[in-house]
Amino acid sequence: MITAIINGRVFDGERVLEDATVVLDGTRIAAVGGEAPAEADIVDARGGTLLPGLIDAHVHTSDEALALALRFGVTTELEMQGMNTGAGRAHITENDSLADVRSAGFGITPPGGHPSELMPEDFSPEGHGEADDQGERPGPHEMPLMPFSTTPEEAVAFIPQLVAAGSDYIKFMVDDGTVEGHPGLPMLDQATLTAGVAEAHRHGMLTIAHTLTVDATRMAIEAGIDGFAHLFMDQPHTAEIIELIAASGAFVVPCVVLNASMMGITGASLTADPRVGSRLNEAWTNTLNSSYDRYPHGRLDDVLASVKALHDAGVDLLAGTDAAPMPLPFLGGVVHGASLHQELQYLVRAGLTPVQALRAATVTPARRFGLDDRGRIAAGLRADLLLVDGDPTTTIGDTLNLREVWRRGTRTTLSAS
Repeated sequence: MITAIINGRVFDGERVLEDATVVLDGTRIAAVGGEAPAEADIVDARGGTLLPGLIDAHVHTSDEALALALRFGVTTELEMQGMNTGAGRAHITENDSLADVRSAGFGITPPGGHPSELMPEDFSPEGHGEADDQGERPGPHEMPLMPFSTTPEEAVAFIPQLVAAGSDYIKFMVDDGTVEGHPGLPMLDQATLTAGVAEAHRHGMLTIAHTLTVDATRMAIEAGIDGFAHLFMDQPHTAEIIELIAASGAFVVPCVVLNASMMGITGASLTADPRVGSRLNEAWTNTLNSSYDRYPHGRLDDVLASVKALHDAGVDLLAGTDAAPMPLPFLGGVVHGASLHQELQYLVRAGLTPVQALRAATVTPARRFGLDDRGRIAAGLRADLLLVDGDPTTTIGDTLNLREVWRRGTRTTLSAS
């Protein structure tokens, strides 16, 4: 089917086009500009803005979460620890009711290291998340590869196994538990981290580090990491650490919404917004109204200042949330889809322009993760699109004025299930 979206403003991932017709042919964008084909189904975007489908560059996800993300115009999620590698996402790739996904699989960490400290001792996944008619969880039935490493040799040996298991990029946990209230947690040492990163690069893999402190950030830079899944929150930035990150060429996914939640700041302002609350069920609402609350003495203003300093230094910033795969209040303050819109608001609050913030959720993550078929509105690319009322290129909050979402040219139901 051919669809023509007319009379709207278009943010193509880089710049704003006024009143440009966008033509979809099946799963792809056929043309940007020109006249609508006579046989096209017409969508009048008057008063609205058409955007590339949003990309959340840091999640932990599930089928339920991917469906929720899509309802908020997030058409791709980048999983930083989880099950959606290779064959594990075969049922997702062409399912246009779910956001698309890429995954690191499980991150390299020592036994007993992060993220083991996040789960309460009495936690059981039973009763959380979706299941099929036989009560089994969807996705792969084999146990995932758990790359627990304490030596350089162990980390190096796990890299080809992660590649063979279908990891799209390699994640390293560099966390001593300080921010999570568990100081002294087992952590990768410099030699193990450096050896693992070098081996991943020998296999042509992108490498990403989980770091929440300045010291861990320095370790990852020394190891040659390609990107950071978090921004440090244990202290204000210095010119030195900003210069080190910028000189390394690494990107940063600040996950300001996660840092805020770690400080005890809930997402209640989002659930109070009818554009959000009406699309969440009770479980996700309760999760958003909660918070991690593990680092209450942190300062959000310091995090925002670090974001601005990184941006001013030319560091690529990617929008991400660190949303959990199921609604769990002890991992609260963040949910799929809605929280990415709040992350964009935080980026603007930090000092980015709305257009710069939108690039952080579209063209920049697509470029840094090698997703050449999305993140922009251009002929030949996937028809992953978001139509909103208003103009988020000047008022970032307008991204929540959802009118239509397309995933590979298929319109999405935006109401809560």
